[in-house]
Amino acid sequence: MDASFRVADLPASRGAGWLRESFRFFRAAPMQWMGLCSGWIAITLALIIVPFVGGVIANVLQPVFFASFAIAAWRQAAGERLVMGDLFSGFRRNWRALAVVGTVLLVAEISIFALMAWMGLPMLPGGEGGSVTVGEYVEMFEGKEWILALGFLATVVVKGALWFAPPLIAFHGMNAGHAMRWSAYAAVENLGTMMVYGASLMGLFFLGILPYALGLLVVIPMMAISTFVGYREVFEEKEKPTPP
Repeated sequence: MDASFRVADLPASRGAGWLRESFRFFRAAPMQWMGLCSGWIAITLALIIVPFVGGVIANVLQPVFFASFAIAAWRQAAGERLVMGDLFSGFRRNWRALAVVGTVLLVAEISIFALMAWMGLPMLPGGEGGSVTVGEYVEMFEGKEWILALGFLATVVVKGALWFAPPLIAFHGMNAGHAMRWSAYAAVENLGTMMVYGASLMGLFFLGILPYALGLLVVIPMMAISTFVGYREVFEEKEKPTPP
């Protein structure tokens, strides 16, 4: 670890504060943020439907897009106007290191799913005559709900540990390994903050899907912006980012 780099130790309540601050960013430029997030979702869905490699590419590129969101929020905080081109700014900031982070996340998620299958997670039957109804599939989960809960928890831990890696790479030119180590260290040092943030974000997503999912037009941009807001409070106090 670089001794000149510092991680702030924040109170747990700041986890919810990140989302309040993110909403202020969104409220100042709602159409621009909805446009950026809509573009991200459209590109991701378009990649996913590509046979064989599309889903892999979509997953690997997620940290690149979240670095783009962090850069866009940085520009907004500096008083600059957001444009759709900001969606691709992460591709101009050490995108290979960001793709490595995406690859690590993908391998971790595949490993978690394989572990869940090994533990007895019911799989959809394949082949002819192997179809089941939704009700039958739900019945297959009886007594095995703990596997889903464990898999969800493991996924949250992995994603939380690497949450700060995209802005660290984009703003400080770190390589993937260095950024992931600092991100994991920051997440552990601010475990209470991360837990409150995660719980608050899940609550907002639940509320967002209630009115015909229209609330997601606000919640998804807030999630994207919070990547920068959280990074700024945890790291930027001591170590200023390089202007994009």
